[in-house]
Amino acid sequence: MTWLLEPFQFEFFRTGTLAALTAGILCGMLGVYIVLRGMSYIGHGLSHAIFGGAVVSFVMQWNFYLGAGLWGFLSAVLIQQTVRRTQITADAAIGVITTASFAIGVALISQYRRFTRSFDAALFGNILGVQWSDVLVMMAVTATVAIIIFFAYKQLLFTTFDAEVAQVYGVRTQWIDTLFALMLAAAIIVSMQVLGVTLIAAALVIPAITARLMTDSFSRMLFLSVGIGAVSGVLGMFFSYYLDVASGATIVLLQSAIFGVVLTVESMRKVAARRLTHTHVD
Repeated sequence: MTWLLEPFQFEFFRTGTLAALTAGILCGMLGVYIVLRGMSYIGHGLSHAIFGGAVVSFVMQWNFYLGAGLWGFLSAVLIQQTVRRTQITADAAIGVITTASFAIGVALISQYRRFTRSFDAALFGNILGVQWSDVLVMMAVTATVAIIIFFAYKQLLFTTFDAEVAQVYGVRTQWIDTLFALMLAAAIIVSMQVLGVTLIAAALVIPAITARLMTDSFSRMLFLSVGIGAVSGVLGMFFSYYLDVASGATIVLLQSAIFGVVLTVESMRKVAARRLTHTHVD
């Protein structure tokens, strides 16, 4: 039991674990909508766009959350409008807009080398740099997203599965898409220090895909995705501490391992069901 409590004597582990737990819950909630919308690539792309905004915020000496958040939100809206108003596909729009934004960040870093190390942390995560103020911001964003999902549950669900029919029934899908873009941008920004830009997309997608393998019910999928994100966040911190491996990478690897186990179990279950069906037929 001592080994379980030992890491909590350190301030960085307490703040880091709470941050990882909160990030897991937040990414788990939004990941379900991303996966069901077939937008898995947007998490990866938008995180890179926000990296560009974070660099610009630093150079212009703006508030990090305000500058990066505005940049990420505008990038998401620009992607949506490009897809709506042109014949360009979503993946192409994401590829052009987000990589251009990321390139702006890299170009600025090459000019301001004095903070290169700080943005290494943004790329790969830095759990040692998480402060209580960061945790409070994460918790506030998570609570806000949960409240929005609760009150806009039907509209989000309808828009996710069939946006065209939703419009016919009076759902303002463009506003729902804009609201979702804002939530996603906020989630990526507050999770950046824990997971890093390069791993946020995985944390958004893997728990939701794993939950999708386990159930066909949307509500159960939502709760399972949140649970997987939360558990992997906490356990990932423990493995990270004892194995001396980067926390973001450990959390994502643990989520991947859970996905692998669930995929194997589900595959075995389906094979067994087919065999049972053939046996009854014979």
